[in-house]
Amino acid sequence: MTLLSLDLAVTQDWQKSRLFSWRFFSFALTVFFLLSSCSSAPPDTIAIATARGLPPGAEVVVRGFVTVPSGLFASFTGEQGFALEDSTGGIYVSLELAINLQLGQEVRVTGQLAEIAKLRVISSRSESVKQLSRQAVVQPNDITTGAVSAATEGHLVRIHGTLTRSVGDDRPYGYKIFLDDGSGETLVFVPVSTGIDPLALPGLQAGQRLTVVGFSGRFNDTYEVVPRFSEDLAVASP
Repeated sequence: MTLLSLDLAVTQDWQKSRLFSWRFFSFALTVFFLLSSCSSAPPDTIAIATARGLPPGAEVVVRGFVTVPSGLFASFTGEQGFALEDSTGGIYVSLELAINLQLGQEVRVTGQLAEIAKLRVISSRSESVKQLSRQAVVQPNDITTGAVSAATEGHLVRIHGTLTRSVGDDRPYGYKIFLDDGSGETLVFVPVSTGIDPLALPGLQAGQRLTVVGFSGRFNDTYEVVPRFSEDLAVASP
């Protein structure tokens, strides 16, 4: 092999090595950016109805619109959580510390499936609740008193009925109101922490007609509707 041929071969080998090095560097750089973007991207969310069907302890990420502000049910649940709902269902989010969330604010929540007195919840932390840009006030579903059950748990609902008993004083937790529209009696539990005092409502006695908007919840084996604000209780005109 002549000197010229040797130089040409060395040059070609060097060019091939350089081309391989640039290709490897480019590939490595692409992988780096892909991994970086994956680590910084928000986690994928699942529908609330899907999350509700998972076993306790499962890690979930959901998004929805706030239906119960943080801390409003403290005397009912013993913590500072809130509720949210999407197009598939609703769920309560358990928090140790209350956070400033407006009614209708869209949020993304990361946490674990758990239970409070058999109420299905997502156990989370304030730093795992991300406020998003959209807002939409969720409208309650109209249901019968007899329909308040596991099927409605987590939803914002509206019921109409007649008081079947006198208002029960269950303080320091809340008040008990029993309604029946003919489809079956259900419990309306009014937490003291909402600031609502049913005993102060004029004409609220057995036989009175009442409309209630509230969170369809559960305490152990009893399904109930939990109002949020004083306007969630509307006494029918005589």
